[in-house]
Amino acid sequence: MTHAEEIAGWIRLMDADGVGPQTACELLVHFGSPSEIFDAGFSALQKCVPEKIAHVLCASISDVLQARIDRTVAWMAHPDNHVLTLASHHYPKSLLNISGPPPVLYAKGDISLLSRPSIAIVGSRNATKQGMQNAEQFAQVLTAAGLTVISGLALGIDAAAHQGALARTEAELGGGSTVAVTGTGLDLVYPARNRDLAHRIADGGCLLSEYPLGTPAIASNFPRRNRIISGLAMGVLVVEAAAQSGSLITARSALEQGREVFAIPGSIHSPLSKGCHVLIRQGAKLVESAQDVLEELNWNPCNLLELVPKANMETDPSLQHLLELAGYDPVSVDELLQRSNLSIAEVQAGLLTLELNGKMELLAGGQYRRIG
Repeated sequence: MTHAEEIAGWIRLMDADGVGPQTACELLVHFGSPSEIFDAGFSALQKCVPEKIAHVLCASISDVLQARIDRTVAWMAHPDNHVLTLASHHYPKSLLNISGPPPVLYAKGDISLLSRPSIAIVGSRNATKQGMQNAEQFAQVLTAAGLTVISGLALGIDAAAHQGALARTEAELGGGSTVAVTGTGLDLVYPARNRDLAHRIADGGCLLSEYPLGTPAIASNFPRRNRIISGLAMGVLVVEAAAQSGSLITARSALEQGREVFAIPGSIHSPLSKGCHVLIRQGAKLVESAQDVLEELNWNPCNLLELVPKANMETDPSLQHLLELAGYDPVSVDELLQRSNLSIAEVQAGLLTLELNGKMELLAGGQYRRIG
């Protein structure tokens, strides 16, 4: 059997009406592979699944399904496009232990990121400016420590987290990168406003979906994909979330999967802080800096300071200048931009270097404070 024929069997299985991840896994445990499922016959199938599903599995392939299979095989011909099944060597091991692991995953980009240590960063689509700065800055530091940032490509916090992680990748500074778990087929981008970001992630990270090519944005698909976001990660950091936020679904999935849950506190008057405060009351770890996350994960960032050598402090006058401009009182990125002639990218890169060298610390609310 060719690889294309093998993949066709998996697509056919997941396309069968009534067969979801749980039923597919039960059939695979009993019969071994999709080809053996379709060869089993109605009587054997009826012993494992309801009669209706057995009839569906015995039906011939429709023209619509065959067209989808052909389209997927053609899509796989591109070296950056991958279809990963439970039988694939590259299928992320962290998902094998969650409830209802997706039998088929579609990936575009660097699939090695799916097996690397990672942290999920999620939050409100209608985020505040401060919340987005927090997400981006946390992502920069966590990727510098060697973690891959997982999020959902949504507007707001998700997008900021992806951008923070990509900043190091695109600047060739090393560290982790980012994985975007989408709620559509990978030949579509939702929301459309994140099209450029999706292309950047495909180039410097990885796009991932359990939904076949051509699947549009369907509301019910987005909560389902949250179990993959949390399942890939060692923990989930919630930056901003309303009391009924979808980010809380991801946090609950993380708890069910035995992952750590972190939350950044905020103003008691802000609706976007209420979800985080609920999580903290329920036992989530309150964090004020990326270092808090690393310590809770007991993560040894494998010579983190070597990523930004201390020699830079002596040889780069802009770092000393930034340190002097900061003073000793808490200061925001916007204030440093006003005090200096540096671009926002230069200020953020400088602050990251200073933080990694123990000269600055990130406070709650996204402000920085000089240490020592």
